[in-house]
Amino acid sequence: MSYLGIDNTYKDGAISAGDYSTDPRLISKLDFATDALRRWASKYPHDPQLARAYFLGVMVLRKVYTQPEQDTAWQFIQTLVSQYSGTYFGRVMKNSLAKGFTEHLMATAQVCPTPLPIGVGVMPEVTPDVTPTPSPAPGHPAIVVITPPCVPTKAASL
Repeated sequence: MSYLGIDNTYKDGAISAGDYSTDPRLISKLDFATDALRRWASKYPHDPQLARAYFLGVMVLRKVYTQPEQDTAWQFIQTLVSQYSGTYFGRVMKNSLAKGFTEHLMATAQVCPTPLPIGVGVMPEVTPDVTPTPSPAPGHPAIVVITPPCVPTKAASL
């Protein structure tokens, strides 16, 4: 895949992802482009278009709320800041990184609890999880885990 193909895959992926995504079909396309970018960078390490491709990769991969894609976005950010700091894309990423970077992960949806029969009179106690997110270690991104709503079982929905 050429750098134009890589860039176009990332641009299209950013549109397809919307605000965020965990779509396996989109992830598959992005993984293909990421592998191609890594091969391109190893074959042509001084290509002036690499900074743009890494930047576009960051823009789409940070919208994919899975651990591998968030890790790749972080790696691309570090590459831009360290190897391409003199380029427009490196400077933009350095300024963005100064404001902070947060990884977003989507937790696995859990099955909704079975409702109690009517008239039982016992209500389960619900306590929210108030565990604060720890501050990130120096040189590491902050992490936010998003918990989706529970998934009702077929028996509960009848």
